[in-house]
Amino acid sequence: MLELKNLSKSYGGLTAVKDLSFSLNPGDVFGFIGSNGAGKTTTIRMLATLLEPTSGTATLNGADIIGDPMAVRAMLGYMPDFFGLYDDVKVWEYLDFFATIYRIAPKQRQAVISSVLELTNLTGKRDAFIQSLSRGMQQRLCLARCLVHDPALLLLDEPASGLDPRARAELKELILELGRMGKIVIVSSHILPELSDFCNTVGILEAGDLLAFGPVSEIVQQIRPQRVLRIELLDRASDALSLLESHSPVSAASLVDGKPEVRVEFSGDLEAQVELLAMMVKNGLPVVSLQEEETNLEDVFMKLTTGAVN
Repeated sequence: MLELKNLSKSYGGLTAVKDLSFSLNPGDVFGFIGSNGAGKTTTIRMLATLLEPTSGTATLNGADIIGDPMAVRAMLGYMPDFFGLYDDVKVWEYLDFFATIYRIAPKQRQAVISSVLELTNLTGKRDAFIQSLSRGMQQRLCLARCLVHDPALLLLDEPASGLDPRARAELKELILELGRMGKIVIVSSHILPELSDFCNTVGILEAGDLLAFGPVSEIVQQIRPQRVLRIELLDRASDALSLLESHSPVSAASLVDGKPEVRVEFSGDLEAQVELLAMMVKNGLPVVSLQEEETNLEDVFMKLTTGAVN
């Protein structure tokens, strides 16, 4: 379990991170969202024991990042946004070097290397030189390096930066698998729509303040308590608007510019939605489709943040 307790970091008169408090459990994949300068990397570096908090602390499976940093380091893997790779070194040699640093016994080392190569889909590149790998493969190799000691916590700072769509999809599947393996994964990213595909929990940070924390569905419910329906018609959209505005579960309705479509803010449940559709058909309105408008992470982010930075 990872628990942050009023974690803060200040630089002179600037407070980069302010009293962060939340907890994550094994299997949680946490999306850490915020603009440049929000405090994401500062937080991750504190959790990685590379930066000492000004106040507050965090514990990983009972080990304190301030009181026992070496125990914390033994349980985490940190993948920064800019990571070091060595030329003229083969993939297996790179992983063997880090396995040695983590004091993995020589008899176990080859099995561990084979395991992380298989997990990151790099088995076929075992004997390749690092400089010959694509950007996506290098990202996966860096992640493999973070896994050689089987950490409980993974800190991934902008792991999809610079990747093409296929490489991002492969990375997403890998992160999902790590969550299924019971690891806590913290992913800092600006690619908001993709985070909702593999994160079960998100936190939105602005100017060091945690504005929201929890499952995406709960945060969406907080900022948009009513559902939004899009009702497409063949024609007579104005007649539909007049009818819907008089219907009690409808709190607001408007025409969609350039389309025979009505956008409805709706407070009813699914049964009330069925009744709404039946009422429209009964009144002879040519309904083509009715669907709920989804709110994604980008919508939530734009709603909650103002653009402030430290």
